[in-house]
Amino acid sequence: FYESWHLRAALEACDPAGTIEVVQYRQNGELVGLLPIERSSSYYGRPIPHLRGWLHDNAFCGVPLVKRGLETAFWTALHNWASAASCTALFLHVEHLPENGTMFRALSACAPLNGKAAIVHRADRALLQSEQSAEDYFNAAMSGKKRKELRRQFNRLSDLGAVSIERETGSTQITRWIDTFLALEAAGWKGLEGSALASHHDTERLFRAALTEGAKAGRIERLSLTLDGRAIAMLVNFVSPPGVFSFKTAFDESYSRFSPGVLLQLENLALLDDARFDWADSRAAADHPMIERIWREKRSVLRVSIGLGGMVRQAAFKPLIRFESGTEWLGE
Repeated sequence: FYESWHLRAALEACDPAGTIEVVQYRQNGELVGLLPIERSSSYYGRPIPHLRGWLHDNAFCGVPLVKRGLETAFWTALHNWASAASCTALFLHVEHLPENGTMFRALSACAPLNGKAAIVHRADRALLQSEQSAEDYFNAAMSGKKRKELRRQFNRLSDLGAVSIERETGSTQITRWIDTFLALEAAGWKGLEGSALASHHDTERLFRAALTEGAKAGRIERLSLTLDGRAIAMLVNFVSPPGVFSFKTAFDESYSRFSPGVLLQLENLALLDDARFDWADSRAAADHPMIERIWREKRSVLRVSIGLGGMVRQAAFKPLIRFESGTEWLGE
């Protein structure tokens, strides 16, 4: 989400006033680390100044973009910069850090930050990660009864016309695909509630720009379940080997009795057979009723706060953070 193809689109769509600072870490003139930063004067509605790694509402990973091997150096340099960049901010807050990721492990082992950084929130979301083939994984994830039901639904859908699944990469016909997806999503419950991407100018602009630029960069994979050539379920993945993020999905609710979204997710299990990928992050909320029936692994995702400044600010930061449930100090 901080690669140039996505970050540029996000800043243009979600930060028109240009308030976000893109902090860059360089060694010998080479850019080796990057994190967008937002300055905030409130925390959970309270007047508590702090800095935070910037994420818009449709970004689901807050890991700084850092050259391999320089993770610890980056955290140290970022802390030094943040402490000097504001004389009032009590801490730097970073969200959506995978607990098993390289950047969090480096933060945990960063000696200069021992006792200054704390986990303030932990949540699990569905992950796809297995040595099994897609077919074996499906058979293990679903009961025989459920597999039979899905086959029946696919056959009944096929009685209505020609059913096919299209997998697309690259930028060919990307505008057509985007238009179709946005219309499909807006026609359902998200459109009625005003939460569809096309319901708001900024989210539609972000989606169009991110997919267009991501397709050119080879970072987008698109799947469509079609009936007589018309899409009734669609999903898009952000691909960045060795990982994948499931970004958005939509389906035609008039075909709900055939579970088109589930049928398309079963096709998405083909990620397990792709040697480029070790894992796929659902980015779904915990206990998601659909995806957790299919993706059986879990990824623990953290929010971390890092105290800034000297003894005075640290003395104010530590009691404050202890009020957050489940606080775990790193390095202690």
